Amino acid sequence: MFESFQVVTLLTLLTRLLVGAYPQWQGCAPSRTQRIYFANHSSHMDAIVIWSSLPAELRAKTRPVAAKDYWEKGALRRRIAIKELKVVLIDRHHTAHANPLDPLIQALHEGSSLIIFPEGTRRPQPLPSPFKSGLWRLMREFPDVELIPVYIENLHRSMPKGTLIPIPTICSVRFGAPLPHSPDDSKEDFLNRARNAVIQLAES
Repeated sequence: MFESFQVVTLLTLLTRLLVGAYPQWQGCAPSRTQRIYFANHSSHMDAIVIWSSLPAELRAKTRPVAAKDYWEKGALRRRIAIKELKVVLIDRHHTAHANPLDPLIQALHEGSSLIIFPEGTRRPQPLPSPFKSGLWRLMREFPDVELIPVYIENLHRSMPKGTLIPIPTICSVRFGAPLPHSPDDSKEDFLNRARNAVIQLAES
């Protein structure tokens, strides 16, 4: 069986071979600063594509956030999610008394950076739908964590909903400037600004 670093290397190379995952640092540079990368969401490959586009030293401390019910299906998915990507799994079928953000909050307290998709579900379209409130809630609890907008270009064409195997294409990952924010920001204003920051990257 492959060692973990070999699996990670293979996964990264395969992702780049299939879809490119070429990083474009337009508004910031790679940094060890704790960050929340927030992006548009159009396929199951989104988290792997952003993670693969990061330098190796940042991948080691950056954890994608993804749905537990999808990534726990099958031994291969579980291996990739838990052992290699160290995904923060969220339960989309949580009870009314559970806070779905608890695993994210714990990961941030531990010093990890996160990759999240504020739309909450995949949309087969180039521009993001309105954001849900999770990003705003995390910002208020962790005001010193940098918020980096990310736009994934073309992935909705490479792996649309229902597709099992990606269609080879060229996909770029655009990283924008840190989003200015304050714990005093209203939810509606903050989420609109966050979404518009991703849209601006799509149009750049």
